[in-house]
Amino acid sequence: MGKKHLEDALKKIDHPIEVTYRSFELDPTSERDIKENMYEMLAKKYGMTIEQAKANSQNMVKMAKEAGLDYHLDTLILTNTFDAHRLAVFAKKHGLMKEMTERILHAYFTESKHIGDHNTLTELAVEVGLDRELVTNMLASDEMKVEVRADEQQATAYGINGVPFFLIENKYALNGAQPTEAFVQAIEKVIAENES
Repeated sequence: MGKKHLEDALKKIDHPIEVTYRSFELDPTSERDIKENMYEMLAKKYGMTIEQAKANSQNMVKMAKEAGLDYHLDTLILTNTFDAHRLAVFAKKHGLMKEMTERILHAYFTESKHIGDHNTLTELAVEVGLDRELVTNMLASDEMKVEVRADEQQATAYGINGVPFFLIENKYALNGAQPTEAFVQAIEKVIAENES
C-alpha cells in the first residue's frame, strides 16, 4: 500500500524523481515452507486470538482496496523472502527492478503464489522479461546474497525495523503506508530545499 501511495504521489509532482528499492526481510529466520497461515502467525507473534488476527487483516485488506489493490490474505502463502529479494536485486542489474518488485508483490498479496519457491520466482522473472536460464542459475547460486545483506545492514544502521519505510534524499523518513498527500508534502519540501 505504501508503494502504491508513493506512486500516486509521484504522478502529482512535476519533477524528475528516481526511486530505489532496497531489500528488507521482516523475518530472516523464516523457513521457505511454513505450515501456519497468516492468521495463525499473527496470533502467535502478537499474542492475540485468531479472530483478532482476522479482524486486523481485514482492515489491511480494506485499506488496500481503497488504494486500488486486491489483497487475498486468506490464501497468502507465508515464506522466507530472501530469494525474492535476490531476484529483485538481480532484476535491477537488468533494468527491471521496478517491474520485478511489482510482479513479486502482486504474486504474493493478490495471487497467493509461493514467492519462496524457485520455480515460481523463475516464472515471475520470465514474465517481466528476464532470461529463464540466467534466473535459474542465479537462484541456484549465492549470487546477489551480498547485495541483499548490504541493504539489510544499511537498514539496521538507519534503525529501520519494519516495512514499508521510505527515506527521501537521506533527509526525511516516512514509516508505514502513509497517505499519498504525506508523500507529496515530503517530496515537495525536499525539492524546495534543493532549489534554494
